[in-house]
Amino acid sequence: MKVIAIYNIKGGVGKTAACVNLAYSCARSGMKTLLWDLDSQGASSYYFNVKPEVAGGTKKLFKTKEIGELVTETEIEHLDLLPADFSYRHMDLFLDNSKKPKKQMNGFLERFRSDYDILFLDCPPSFSLVSENVFNSADVMLVPLIPTTLSLRTYNQILEYVEQHKKLTLRLMPFFSMVDRRKKLHLETMGEAQNSIAGVMRTDIPYLSIIENMGIHKAPVGVFAPKSQAAMLFEQLWTEIVLRARLNSG
Repeated sequence: MKVIAIYNIKGGVGKTAACVNLAYSCARSGMKTLLWDLDSQGASSYYFNVKPEVAGGTKKLFKTKEIGELVTETEIEHLDLLPADFSYRHMDLFLDNSKKPKKQMNGFLERFRSDYDILFLDCPPSFSLVSENVFNSADVMLVPLIPTTLSLRTYNQILEYVEQHKKLTLRLMPFFSMVDRRKKLHLETMGEAQNSIAGVMRTDIPYLSIIENMGIHKAPVGVFAPKSQAAMLFEQLWTEIVLRARLNSG
């Protein structure tokens, strides 16, 4: 099982939309896929029309050994969801009171290894003990970036953290999100980034109203608009991730 985190310190960068649509593409390819909605706001859960609630909250979550009690099947074949819960907002406190607080999540995710090929983590937009656990657990970290100077500065903070912690084995894969090609700044920033940021993905996701319609349909774009530009670009991005991360090689 490979763990793919979708993370950014900043919010409002298209993180959840990317996570949901990439998980959909993953499941469509036949891989057994689990998405864990780690954000207490529960946007991923909402997009799959699943109530953002875990019985017993964060405390029971980490103690539950039977994963069937935690996971909810979605309407999409091969795609399950571990929903959000409002108690996740206190997950930092729970982790801080645990043994090996920065590695609790790693041990928890091991319970899913025999049942899934890919596990997506939709991470909250912050830097915290939760995110440190994500850094220690993920094989791949996808970082959606709006093509602005401030967004690149935020990515450099993430990159600096990874470089300072030599034991981390995750692979960073930044990609541009919510791109508006009518804006000169977006085009210039993307052009500069191709030369200055190692590993930036070739596929970018534009700002499209159909992606916002996910909230209306409570489904990934590929479900309600399979031939749309957005659906095709998320599929293309997923193909690029698979090739770069060699996900088909186990």
